[in-house]
Amino acid sequence: MHPSHHAATHPDKAAYIMAGSGETVTFKQLEDRSNQIAHAFRTLGLKAGDTIAMFAENSPRFFEICWAAQRSGLYYVAISSRLTTPEVDYILNDSGARLLIASHSLRTVAEEVKAFTSLDAYWSIDGKITGFEPLEGVRAGMPETRISDERAGTDMLYSSGTTGRPKGIRPPLPEDPAIDASNALIMIAQGLFRIIPDGTYLSPAPLYHAAPLRWCMSMTKFGNTIIIMEKFDPEQYLALIEKYQVTHTQTVPTMFVKMLKLPEAVRSKYDVSSLSACVHAAAPCPIPVKEQMIEWWGPVIEEYYAGSEGNGMTWANSEQWLGHKGTVGFPIWGELHVCDENGDEVPIGEEGQIYFGGTPVPNYHNDEEKTKGALNPKRADWSSLGDVGKVDEDGFLYLTDRKAFMIISGGVNIYPQEAENILITHPAVADVAVIGVPDEEFGESVKAVVQPMDGVEGTEELAEELLEFCRSQLAKIKCPRSVDFDPALPRHPTGKLYKRLVRDRYWGNKNSRIV
Repeated sequence: MHPSHHAATHPDKAAYIMAGSGETVTFKQLEDRSNQIAHAFRTLGLKAGDTIAMFAENSPRFFEICWAAQRSGLYYVAISSRLTTPEVDYILNDSGARLLIASHSLRTVAEEVKAFTSLDAYWSIDGKITGFEPLEGVRAGMPETRISDERAGTDMLYSSGTTGRPKGIRPPLPEDPAIDASNALIMIAQGLFRIIPDGTYLSPAPLYHAAPLRWCMSMTKFGNTIIIMEKFDPEQYLALIEKYQVTHTQTVPTMFVKMLKLPEAVRSKYDVSSLSACVHAAAPCPIPVKEQMIEWWGPVIEEYYAGSEGNGMTWANSEQWLGHKGTVGFPIWGELHVCDENGDEVPIGEEGQIYFGGTPVPNYHNDEEKTKGALNPKRADWSSLGDVGKVDEDGFLYLTDRKAFMIISGGVNIYPQEAENILITHPAVADVAVIGVPDEEFGESVKAVVQPMDGVEGTEELAEELLEFCRSQLAKIKCPRSVDFDPALPRHPTGKLYKRLVRDRYWGNKNSRIV
C-alpha cells in the first residue's frame, strides 16, 4: 500500500486532481517527483529522524513533498496557512525543522520568518519568494529513481491552538521501516470506512490539518483518486460529488450546516448517490443537523472522535447514531474511561474528563508539563485530549465540551456546547460561540456571540428572539443571558472555532477567570 506500487501498475491514473484549476497529477508523476525531492533532501544532508516544515495552502505540490518526506524517514510538519509570523517562527523553532517550504501566496509571512530563523534551506512552491529557492528548480536536477536508504517517515502536527498555544505531537518513527507498511488508520479505512481500490475521495479541507492530511495519504495508499478543493464552497462541494462520482469524503459539522442552508433548489440540483461513506469529526454535530443530513444523503454518514495525538478513537455509523442520537461513537481504538477531577471513573451517565487507555500516550514535543497534564492523576497509562463527556449503558460516548471551555456560574458547571447546538439551528444564525464572561456576582455569566446569516441584521429584537429560542429547548441556567453579534467568528478552516480568541475579548489580560 504505497503510491509507488500504483505508479507501477496504473501509471496514468490520477493520484489527485485540484478541484479549482483541474491540474491532475498521475501516480507516475507523483512517484517520480517524490523520488526527486527525496534525493534533494539527502543532498541537503537530511537523514531519517530529521524534520522539515511546509507552510502552504492546498497546492498540487503538497503531496509530492509529503510522500518525499514519508519515503525519506523524515518528520514533516504542516503549518497552518492562517498563522502569523511569530506563530510560524515558534513552530519552526519548537519542531527543530531544518528546511522550510512555503507557497508563493504566503510570501509576506514567509519572508518575515526567514529574517528570524537560520534553517539549512528555504524552498518555495507555486511562485517566487525572496530568499527562497524554487522547488521546481531544486527537483529538476535530481534522479527519478528511489533513494537507496528509504525508510518510513511520519507527520509531526501541531494542535490548532483553539485552547492555547499550539502543541507539537511528535510520535516515534514507525517501528516497521517499510514505506508501504500498514497502520491503524489503514485498517480503519479498510473496515469501517469501506474503502475500495477504485474509489474517488473528495477532500474539502486544508491539508495542513491532521484529518485531511492523514485521510488523503491513506486514500493514496489504496490507489484512490483524490479531488482536492482549494477552499470549501458548499455548492461546489455538491457539484464535485456529482462530477467525479465521489465515493468517500471527510467533512466537519460546519460544512453540513452550510450545505443545509443552501436553497432547496440548489441542494436538490446535484446527484450525491455515488457516496458510499462520508465521515465527519473535529466538533460535535448538533442532532437536528445530523438528522437532516442522514435524511438527505441516506445512512452513509460516519462519525468519529479522535485527536492528532492518536491516543484513541470512537466511531459510529448512521444506524448506531440514530439509535444513540448525539453520540460520537463507540471505542474502536483504546479503552474508554470517564473520570472525575481526582482521576477516578464516574458512574455511567455522569459527566467527566475523557481518557483512553491501552494506547500510546501523547508526547508533546519540548513540553513535559503538557505531556504530564494529559495523563490521568492515578493512571499514567490513561491519556486525555482534555474533553468532557459521558458514556451511556451501551458504551457510546457523548461529548459535552472541552474542559477549558466549561463555564462556572454561581458554582454551577455549564457546558456551552448544549446552547450552541440549539442556537445554530435558528434560521438567522450562521455561526455561534457560547462563552463565559466576567460577572462580579456569579463569577461568570453565559453569553452567546452570534454571526448572523448574510443579510440578517443583529438587532436587539433578534437577540431577544434567540434567547427565547434557546430557553424554549434548554434549562434557563444553561442558556445565554445576553447576545452579542459578530460579522465573522474566528473559525479554523477545518471547522474548529477559535473560542479562545472570542473569549479573550471579554477577559482581556486577566490571569484568573474568577472575578
